[in-house]
This record gives sequence, C-alpha cells and structure tokens, in this order.
Amino acid sequence: MRSTTVYMLLAFKGHPPGCVLELDAREHPVAGLDAIDAITQEWRQGDFLLGTEWFVIRGDPSTHSRVPDPGEIIEEDVLGLVVVTQTCDIVRSCTTRPFVEVSPIVKVSNEALHDIRAGRRPGYAFIPALAGDALVADLERTMTVTKNLLASWTRVSGCETDDEIRAFSRCLQRKRGRFAFPDDFNAMATKLLKRLREKHDRQTKEGEALRRLREIRVTAYPSWDAQKVELFFWFIRSRDDVCPEWHSHLNFWLTLLSPSGRFEVIDGQVASLDEMTAADYVGSDVLDLDHLSTGSPSQVNQSNG
Repeated sequence: MRSTTVYMLLAFKGHPPGCVLELDAREHPVAGLDAIDAITQEWRQGDFLLGTEWFVIRGDPSTHSRVPDPGEIIEEDVLGLVVVTQTCDIVRSCTTRPFVEVSPIVKVSNEALHDIRAGRRPGYAFIPALAGDALVADLERTMTVTKNLLASWTRVSGCETDDEIRAFSRCLQRKRGRFAFPDDFNAMATKLLKRLREKHDRQTKEGEALRRLREIRVTAYPSWDAQKVELFFWFIRSRDDVCPEWHSHLNFWLTLLSPSGRFEVIDGQVASLDEMTAADYVGSDVLDLDHLSTGSPSQVNQSNG
C-alpha cells in the first residue's frame, strides 16, 4: 500500500490539479491495460475491499486552527474501502476513465445502522453485505484511486439484488442533493425539530413512532421563495404500519408548528408511499436526521478497535 501512497504524492506534487495521468501498463502490477479492464469489468458501485487500508487526506483535519501546509498529506488507517463511482464509469476502459472514487468503511452502533439502512443518515451508505458487522460507507470522505490499483484488490460484492443496488445509489444521490431549507423555515420549525431530536431515540411510543417513519418530507406551495407559503408535512410510514396512534402523534407534532411570517398555512399527514402521488413525492423536500442533528458525525461512530 505504501507504493500507492508514493504514487499519489507524486501526482499531487508533479502535476497540475485536474490533470489526467497516462497509464503505462509496464509500470503497473497487472500486466497490460486489457488485463486491467477485464478485471474492473467485474466491479460494481457498492463493491468493497475489506481489511486494513490507508485512506489519504490532503491537509490535517486535527489542525484547523493553523494555516495548512500545502503539501501536507495524512494517511488514516481504515477498515476497508467501498467503491462509490457509478458502475457505468467503472467498467469503461482505464485509458478513458482511469480513476474511481472510494469511501472508507466505518463501524457504527446498531441504532445508527438502523437509521442508515432506512436512509435517514445521508452522511452514510448502507452496505447489505456488511450489515451483520454494523459496517457502513462514510460518505463524508472520498478518495480517488487508479483502476490498476482497483484491479489489484480482492473484490467483495456489496449489493446482490436490484433493490439493494438502487438503495445504495439513492444514498449517494441524497448525500449530494440535500435541499437547503430557508432560514425562516428553520426558525419557524424550531419546536418541532427540537422535539424530533430529543424524542427520536427515546424508548417511548413517540420515539418508536419516529424510528418507524421512512422519512419526513415538506411541500412548500407555491414555492419556497414565494411571499406567502403554505406548508404541508408528510410523515411517511411503511405500507403495512397502520398503528392507530399515528393520528394522535400527527396532531401533537402539528401543534409545534405555528404559522408565522411567510408561512401562513401549515398542515400535514401520516401516509404511506401508496397514499402519495408521484407529484406529491417529487414536489417535496426531505428532512433527514443529519439535518436535524446537532451532534457531530463522530458521535455516530463506535471505536474501530
């Protein structure tokens, strides 16, 4: 792995940012570009390498208070690496697509694993093959590696079914596509957001109800930028979750939302996806737990030891 790090250091210091390095098959551990392409044809987004690996960071995250050294490179020992590049780019020839992106694999608590699996922690991605060990992809960090290095790794399939593949892809999409709610919405919704933060992990009926929600979405009509806005909160449950207490939970949550400023009308519904139209879903924006949380991402992680 050390030789890989040296290669990356040379890339940082010897080439301008954004340049594409020409791969020479004679200099790589896999003999020939065709051989590299043949091996990477087997890799898919969500596949991973498990075992002690080095994750490279430019700049030291523990020294934010000082001016960074432009050439400073930090290596971090991680449990493994998962490929986050789209499959269509992985399988293309290394002569035209020489790089892939990987994220580190980290261990989380069982409770956090449940939230990540449900898509409520956009900073992480659920890897079905590693669920038994509570290992997930940390999407806050991404490293670029060459395909000849990828070809030298032992591939383990992360997702087996079409549904698992789609779910992993959605995690990556949500990480980059989260909506930035207006400041006046955050101020108006303070009481609700505080309640959700405080009660989500509690062993109460309300806490259990919050954990059973697939997601919470908000519709702004006619738009978030309008001078007068009507808000509709969607508390989305599973199709077969017909608990009679949903109605009382909804009524209480709505009492925590007082119309003010531009937001003149506020309503909501507990619904399954079957009860929403496609327009309802795509016209709303998701409230996720990373948005609600005031804690640091490191609080989700357990020790890697």
